[in-house]
Amino acid sequence: MAKRRLNRRQAWRIQKIQDERIARAERKAALPEPPETGADLGPEQRGLIIAHYGTQVEVEALEGPHRGQTWRAHLRANLDPLVAGDRVAWRAGAASGVIVARLPRRSELLRPDPAGALRPVAANIDYIIVVLAPEPQPHALMLDRYLVAAQSQDIEAIILLNKCDLLDCNHRPAIDRLLEPYAGIGYRVLQASTHSGAGIDDLRRLLADHTSVFTGQSGVGKSSLINALLPAANARTGQLSTATGKGRHTTTTAQLFHFPDGGDLIDAPGIRDFGLIHLDPDAIARGFPEFRPFLGHCKFRDCRHQDEPACALLAAVASGAISERRLHSYRFLVASLADARGAGH
Repeated sequence: MAKRRLNRRQAWRIQKIQDERIARAERKAALPEPPETGADLGPEQRGLIIAHYGTQVEVEALEGPHRGQTWRAHLRANLDPLVAGDRVAWRAGAASGVIVARLPRRSELLRPDPAGALRPVAANIDYIIVVLAPEPQPHALMLDRYLVAAQSQDIEAIILLNKCDLLDCNHRPAIDRLLEPYAGIGYRVLQASTHSGAGIDDLRRLLADHTSVFTGQSGVGKSSLINALLPAANARTGQLSTATGKGRHTTTTAQLFHFPDGGDLIDAPGIRDFGLIHLDPDAIARGFPEFRPFLGHCKFRDCRHQDEPACALLAAVASGAISERRLHSYRFLVASLADARGAGH
């Protein structure tokens, strides 16, 4: 069914009600709405979206007598889309609850849909953990694509080499060459192995008190990492599948899990890959942090950083300030962007 079109006054009134609800939630108010809007519902309270299943969400109570408990809740009409990690104002009922407002996000993880429109997949994220492994073989272009996407959304990316127990004389030289530039740029580069346990405790400490998302190509061991960090995650996922009667939703719906010592992990299978079609070449260039001191200093305002005279990026490569390989990644991403837009026409 198509969403009904609102006139200006209706849209203003809906926004006014939403703003009032957000203000009450932020003051931790416990004021019930008038009886005609839901006399059988409890007072408004703050909650955390754990997962979203079509017309319902799972919300965790962040205050009140039910704090820490999770509920299934319906969405009030005309609410903005909700995703795992969202903070909301909601009201509990006898059997389920109702989400009445979404609280402001401090960050959001966006991904273009097939039509190129940006859609949120997770909210209030601190870290994107880009997972690599010796096998399947990682590629610089793929890694840089993830990093540019994270930079474009102002979310810190951390590079994690998983399956480090597989490093041997066949893998180590190529892996070392791949990862060498990133620490100098300012990225944190970690190693871990779910097989040997190496690096798992360090990773757990880093993620404590933060909200993180894992991403990376298939086969790098993201699920094994999640299970090592959160041994109860598998059991909880199975329980959710039984409760909803949708045995496959766990492979397509982002879900939030709590670390025992603090912090959250959002398992979001939908972001195994990032599209950059919503970015322009300048935005892609800004996604390379080491480029930023040189941007705007080329002789020509429309410099493509190919072979133009007095190009600041080319001069930086010649001086060693920028990796030639990273400049190649930039050019490839811009060319891919042009190809994708051309195919769309």
